[in-house]
Amino acid sequence: MKRFRFPLRSLANAALALLLCATPFLATAAPDLPPVGNVHGPISIARPEIPEGGWFTSAELGAITTSGNTTGTSITGKIDARHETAKWSQEFIVSGFFKEDEYEDDEGNIERSKSAERFAASAKASLKLLGEGKRAFIIGSHVNDRFGAYTRYSSVSIGHGSQWLNTVDKTLDVEIGPGYFAGERATGEEESGLTVRGAAQFRWKVSPSAFFAQTVAVEKGTSNTHSVAETSLSTKINSTMQMKAGFSVRNDSSVPPEKKNTDTQTSLTMVYSF
Repeated sequence: MKRFRFPLRSLANAALALLLCATPFLATAAPDLPPVGNVHGPISIARPEIPEGGWFTSAELGAITTSGNTTGTSITGKIDARHETAKWSQEFIVSGFFKEDEYEDDEGNIERSKSAERFAASAKASLKLLGEGKRAFIIGSHVNDRFGAYTRYSSVSIGHGSQWLNTVDKTLDVEIGPGYFAGERATGEEESGLTVRGAAQFRWKVSPSAFFAQTVAVEKGTSNTHSVAETSLSTKINSTMQMKAGFSVRNDSSVPPEKKNTDTQTSLTMVYSF
């Protein structure tokens, strides 16, 4: 029996010829395809312009899952909503971080253990004053951190904020004012007292499609200094989505002996704005 050999080279040449012949028809059909956002369009360091009475919301989510010798899952997320009126600006933030590890005990049973569980929420209202970038504000925040030096930390502050720097590619906003905090340490001991709060946010337009942001907030009390800082670099994907790499630090100057002063978190998240 004669064996048939399939002509691979001839088939490749035929496919190439067919593709070249089809090119004009593909070009003609292109306008019927859905439009693609300009991923290299300029990104602004300024907050988006929100019409009076309107809302601007962004949601970000990141997750890591490992398997094999080490099995576990970690999830981080954040929702940031802003509302603007002629005299007021309100901002509401909710965030969370969760990590669970899976391991096998001495008897071969699969066990799960949580190593991180933190939820935070804050609300801020700013009264727009006379003068560019000047405002009076009140802010309240609450954090539940199951494995932190403080398992519960709540604070409220009032004060004055102003914009110290405003150029084409950089802005710097600074706030300061008195406040009050109440918290519970990991040992179960409760604390409360007056604080002085200072905060700053620096934003830098690195390129037409990327920007850098650095935020710092420090609350100085009689028994503890509570500090939170976040560094991030965001890259624009399209008109509504960004990729964000972030590094955050939380520090308490006074902690129980078995706890560390500083907690850090490195994340890579997708951000969707609407």
